[in-house]
Amino acid sequence: MSAFDWDDLRFFLAVARAGRLTVAARRLEADHTTVSRRISALENALKTKLFERKPQGYALTEQGERLLAKAESMETQALAVASEVGGSDLALSGTVRIGAPDGLGTYFLAPELGALAEQHPDLTLQLVALPRTFSLSKREADIAITLEQPTEGRLVSRKLTDYRLRLYASKVYLDRHGPIADPADLAGKTIVSYVPDLLYSSALDYFSGLEKYTSRRYECASVVAQLEAVRAGFGVGVLHDYAIRQFPELQVVAPSLFFPADLLDRHARGGAQPASCRGGARVHSRARQSQPDPVPVTGVGLHGTGETV
Repeated sequence: MSAFDWDDLRFFLAVARAGRLTVAARRLEADHTTVSRRISALENALKTKLFERKPQGYALTEQGERLLAKAESMETQALAVASEVGGSDLALSGTVRIGAPDGLGTYFLAPELGALAEQHPDLTLQLVALPRTFSLSKREADIAITLEQPTEGRLVSRKLTDYRLRLYASKVYLDRHGPIADPADLAGKTIVSYVPDLLYSSALDYFSGLEKYTSRRYECASVVAQLEAVRAGFGVGVLHDYAIRQFPELQVVAPSLFFPADLLDRHARGGAQPASCRGGARVHSRARQSQPDPVPVTGVGLHGTGETV
């Protein structure tokens, strides 16, 4: 094997993360022909093909995946040397794309990440808040927030914290249809839920735990649309507590029913450490003082309990 230019790894990492030559060149502030030449030089020195050149972009080969883990480790060590030996902290810079479910991205991450970006002017944050999953291996995002723990890839996950979803309705809806104090009061009410055949995760199938109470539903494909439908007074929705804090016109209904979920941190093994979220669609039932036994809630991945989260 011929000796290779260590600086070529910097170009390799940029292309591997961007997936496209032009995007990598822009991030490196270099000409795309220079980036292409450095990648070719690295492949020639290592005597292996690192990328498959496809119309939609550059995809890592098996050897490229192996080099990626090593190159990211070397990058981490190089940054540590510059920071520790240089005697000063490195400023955050570069571009980081974060893929997240639309609810979490819109109502929690957007303001938090905005504050982070303001603190670090050389850091460009790209928040992609959509009701879909993101593939880290395909470089669709640098950090992925997911509803389920990954089962494939060189990834590490750890729990961060818990959050909760509950049933909410607007005052307008309750004035029109009457109070909803208990699960039985859901009879004849409209549940605002996901479109079943567009669910990107079974963890979002909350309606299967509520259909015993009512068959009426208004289906929206995103959390944002569901919340707006509930605010407009068109039904009862399973919504995130953290999102509802900014909408005082919404009220908790049937408080003995709630949906706990947990957050995990997920990152690529040997590389940077992005965060991840996994929300479970387990419906729990909390006993009220006037109702000593928990209300059972059943469905896909759902069960009852007498504890809150």
